[in-house]
Amino acid sequence: MGTQTIRDLVLGMADGLTVPFALAAGVTGAVAASGIVLTAGLAEIVAGAISMGLGGYLAARSEAQHYAKEYAREIRETEEIPAEERAEVAQILHGYGVREPILTRVVNEITSDREQWVEFMMRNELGLEKPDERAAPRSAALVGGGYVLGGIFPLAPYAFISVAHDALLWSIAFTSVALFAFGAVRARVLSTPLVTGALAAWLTGALAAGAAYGLARLVSHT
Repeated sequence: MGTQTIRDLVLGMADGLTVPFALAAGVTGAVAASGIVLTAGLAEIVAGAISMGLGGYLAARSEAQHYAKEYAREIRETEEIPAEERAEVAQILHGYGVREPILTRVVNEITSDREQWVEFMMRNELGLEKPDERAAPRSAALVGGGYVLGGIFPLAPYAFISVAHDALLWSIAFTSVALFAFGAVRARVLSTPLVTGALAAWLTGALAAGAAYGLARLVSHT
């Protein structure tokens, strides 16, 4: 599984676990019927998945457009100011430890093919890799799907337990386990301490749900 795929799934699940959980807790603080909580939660998951998926799509499209813009600029510069661009290639290679007489030969080889030349500059001068043309729709699907997957955990108990406050207890348990697991996986991907990552993910969800529940209870009693 690629880094981009993991990043998109993590992005979707991070919000999918916390936002529906907070919403369910908040609505539970104001109503007693699980059906109302479930309906509100499912509506939020659909809206959230669409919004997050669209955000992932636009982010990937923006990355592709930025790459295309910079690629066109590098093409233009190799045509209009080739001497300066060749000097930049030499400077980059010199930074990698390439010295004369090999340096000139390597520069000549790289700049002998314009596409190869431009791709070298994109990668080594600008730090940009050519994005996958299918990245935008795939990112939308992964982010949106991750959001839906994350939202299942806090809402599942409301589908089987009719009393909202009883369902909330199971929702807390399910979501806590999911948040701990998610935080540990994310920490592993980011090469950070597992325990710290798991606790941070759980604390984020707990604070959001607690604030939403308390606010709903306060409003419902005024």
